[in-house]
Amino acid sequence: MILCRFTSDLRLEDHAALAAAAEHGAVLAVLVLDAQTVQRMRRSPRRAAFYARAVSSLDAALRERGSALVVRRGDVERTLHALLRETGARGVVWSARYDAPGMRADEALRTSLEEAGYVAQCVHDAAAIPPEGIERDDGTTGYRSFAPYFDRWRETSVASYDVPIFLRFTTASGASEPLPSDDELGSGEAVPDATPADAFARLSRFLQGDARAYAAARNAPAQDATSHLAAPLSFGVVSMRTVVRATREALENPFLLSEERRSLRLFARSLALRDFFLALSYFHPETEELPLQERMRAFASAAEHPALRAWRAGETGFPLVDAGMRQLVQTGWMHPHVRAVAASFLCFDLGLDWRVGRDAWDALLVEDDPAVATGNWQWIAGVGADLVQHPRIYNPLRQQHRIDPDGRYVRRWIPELQHVPLGRDGSSAPMLPLYEGSTYPAPVVDHATAARAFLQRYHAFTASEHVTEEGSAALRG
Repeated sequence: MILCRFTSDLRLEDHAALAAAAEHGAVLAVLVLDAQTVQRMRRSPRRAAFYARAVSSLDAALRERGSALVVRRGDVERTLHALLRETGARGVVWSARYDAPGMRADEALRTSLEEAGYVAQCVHDAAAIPPEGIERDDGTTGYRSFAPYFDRWRETSVASYDVPIFLRFTTASGASEPLPSDDELGSGEAVPDATPADAFARLSRFLQGDARAYAAARNAPAQDATSHLAAPLSFGVVSMRTVVRATREALENPFLLSEERRSLRLFARSLALRDFFLALSYFHPETEELPLQERMRAFASAAEHPALRAWRAGETGFPLVDAGMRQLVQTGWMHPHVRAVAASFLCFDLGLDWRVGRDAWDALLVEDDPAVATGNWQWIAGVGADLVQHPRIYNPLRQQHRIDPDGRYVRRWIPELQHVPLGRDGSSAPMLPLYEGSTYPAPVVDHATAARAFLQRYHAFTASEHVTEEGSAALRG
């Protein structure tokens, strides 16, 4: 018998750790609910609800196979050692994590089990292609730039771990503790797509429909037509390998229109970017708290700003930023392009450290992907992968004019602007909110002034003379 410990891989389909466990004999499915997991789930009620429902779904799937999920509470190492002695199992197989604390815990568990004479196998499962599966031209691994990584990624085959025919689940001799509950985790929210069936259905609908217009949807928040697979992927209720294989299969359709093919390729690129961020964290765990770019580690960013509370509440006076933040507060999700604009505003208009934004969103998002969150925030802040000569600073008013020209997205999330004109029709200038007769706040900063001040400080730090014409171009986004 072998224990298969479930963490962020709450499914039975296309499961690398389960496939590895099956090679050792009968499998006992185990979930250890430790204090750190409970504390993290309680940070975000919607995340907690997703987790509780996903765990319940996993237990139901096991029961259909004549087994059940064994739940224990306590310190992970001590609990697993006790369960190994209780069941006589040979060891533990589990899926690797990619955030720094998770990797440290995985290594500590591996060492502890091996020193006690048990099998300890930590398996890559979260990425479609494991971090070590993408080689550089020199034969090493660990790209720091996305473009060459993506070239390799799209040429690399994706493994499949369908349920092995020899997989046999067993039951525990001892009683299991109750499944994690909404009360225990501080939840009570209703969340969608928290089961494998939900996620598969969403993936199928997306690839047959909205994915074929992804090129437009990724820049059209009012359409709400992106995949919404971040949370299912982060908890592993659907395998990243399954999503990538299905996307690649969709691309093989010879009857696709050119725009449909371009859209599917862009969606595949977004999946590769997720794998890339997992790999960055895997090879550079210090990036949990430090910029990937060593030269930017001495660049000073603030931890506080008078407008930070307004940013969190969606009251900055910049409608696109505020609509995104209110969407996040109310739903636990934000449109991907709006995320970039809201993150840019925090880092450049307010001059705040990227970690302030990452940690603020961590308490609101349903998805639970610390390594991906860090990679995204460092990317936007200009301190992570693909550092260019200057950070790209989004102009929130121009972005609003470009991606929400009729104001549908903004008006949906900001009721104060329901009946307020948001711009001059036909104007090539950015849309200028008109506040007369509205309770909507005035802008907390002047974007042009704040952005130029940041660029001046940035170029001074990087030993440039002044904000160059090339640097000024960074303000036009």
